[in-house]
Amino acid sequence: MTLWTSEAAAAATGGRTTRDFAIMGVSIDTRTIQPGDLFVALQAARDGHDFVAQALENGAAAALVSRIPEGVAPDAPLLVVPDVLAALEALGRAGRARMQGKVIAITGSVGKTSTKEMARIALTGQGVIHAAEASYNNHWGVPLTLARMPADTDFAIIEIGMNHPGEIEPLARLARPHVAMITTVAAAHLEAFGAIEGIAREKGAIFQGLQPAGHAVIPEDLPVTQTLRDCADAAGALVIGFGAHGMARPLKAETTDGVTEVRARILGETVDFSLATAGTHFVMNAVGVLAALSAAGADLDQAARRLSDWRPPLGRGAVEDLAGIRLIDDAYNSNPTSLSAGLATLARLTGGRRVAILGDMLELGPDEIAMHEAMAGDAAMAAVDLVHTAGPRMRALHQALPAARRGLHADSAAELGERIAELVTEGDIVLVKGSKGSKVSTVVDALRRTRQSTPPGERTE
Repeated sequence: MTLWTSEAAAAATGGRTTRDFAIMGVSIDTRTIQPGDLFVALQAARDGHDFVAQALENGAAAALVSRIPEGVAPDAPLLVVPDVLAALEALGRAGRARMQGKVIAITGSVGKTSTKEMARIALTGQGVIHAAEASYNNHWGVPLTLARMPADTDFAIIEIGMNHPGEIEPLARLARPHVAMITTVAAAHLEAFGAIEGIAREKGAIFQGLQPAGHAVIPEDLPVTQTLRDCADAAGALVIGFGAHGMARPLKAETTDGVTEVRARILGETVDFSLATAGTHFVMNAVGVLAALSAAGADLDQAARRLSDWRPPLGRGAVEDLAGIRLIDDAYNSNPTSLSAGLATLARLTGGRRVAILGDMLELGPDEIAMHEAMAGDAAMAAVDLVHTAGPRMRALHQALPAARRGLHADSAAELGERIAELVTEGDIVLVKGSKGSKVSTVVDALRRTRQSTPPGERTE
């Protein structure tokens, strides 16, 4: 099915085409490009114009460029524009404008990608569903997702992220959601904001993009919940709170063998669902998702049933059995809030010694050492038998732990991975967690290698 004709793409971007073509998809990567894709020559770490010839050789229907690249014929299928990123934004804006379905936008300090996947899977069977790929949630990821959106989409789930102030609002205005959900607000990217209230205001800026009478789905039980409410009120949004006492709330959650059975009250209706995880933070996000989908007009009972098909993405809290141990792979990102949730998940699993292998939490600002040290007093830490740490920041936690709980410390995750045989024993339940930049995923790789395990899918980037 044609996604964009050359005429429609040129009209959307204000560019000129060198010939007629039909676009089936949109890509920024020659390694994964499919026949019929429009290759977008973005300038990032490398100039995408250098790869246009390769993209066309690999079957691209056309390329979006700001100049005719060297080695590419003037009559090659090109859409020529003054600025490629601005043109991608324009194409995304046009994709959103022609779509008549409902848009749900998701942001938050923790759990954006897993929650987006929850929503996508929960909507299975309810029409044409379009969702952001992987963690495509930034200044090019959001317009790319919108540009890829089929015109007949019934429900779209857009993930929106940020690293610095002022990034969320323009992306939200581009997506123009009917429902916007914030998973939580935590000390992530704190060095760019100075205080948690600044992060809350930036997350709350997503509501500025809401359609008239749009819904703001916010966590109820945070110190900054009122800040989020103020942001929603300023945008004229209808507020739905989720949490222990929210309009959407879990009534009970019982975990057995890594599967959690949940009963929840969602906007006046009671539903039952199951999640293939032991993490209560996933339970709360699922409650928020069901509220968001219901507000968008989806069938609530059907969405709740479909949640049993969801699995945490690799590196984001998935629980898997390796040869002789049980692994919680949460090596993609970390901050005090998500680490506390990971430790709570570890504490709930039974059957063996509980071992945590922790890499540095990054981008926490000037109080980062104190934040690492404070994790020694986390409520779930009492149930952890042994803690191994890696990185200069995690040294503070290592030194704060009681001797009986203090495992190995290494300057880097790679060094810890080289000592994998000393970290775990048969029967252990193992949590591996750290910020992506700490490279603690190398410990996960070492565990799988020594346990002869193949990861259950691609690591989400």
